[in-house]
Amino acid sequence: MSRKGDCWDNAVAESFFATLRTEQLDGMSFDDSTAVIQVVADYIDRFYNPVRLHSTLGYVSPINHELLAAAHREAA
Repeated sequence: MSRKGDCWDNAVAESFFATLRTEQLDGMSFDDSTAVIQVVADYIDRFYNPVRLHSTLGYVSPINHELLAAAHREAA
């Protein structure tokens, strides 16, 4: 975290929640918090981490990025 008042502190979280709202939750309504938790968990576990390409990671998914980084560490 940076110093108090720096605008970059929440940028990653705000970007994620904007993406979540746009790609998954837009137009959905829920009866209870359990349904929301299930939908968000499924989105993260089944799409956001394994499938969705992230520009910050060179347009690979977070899981593939971790696998590539681990392979690079082992090769070094």
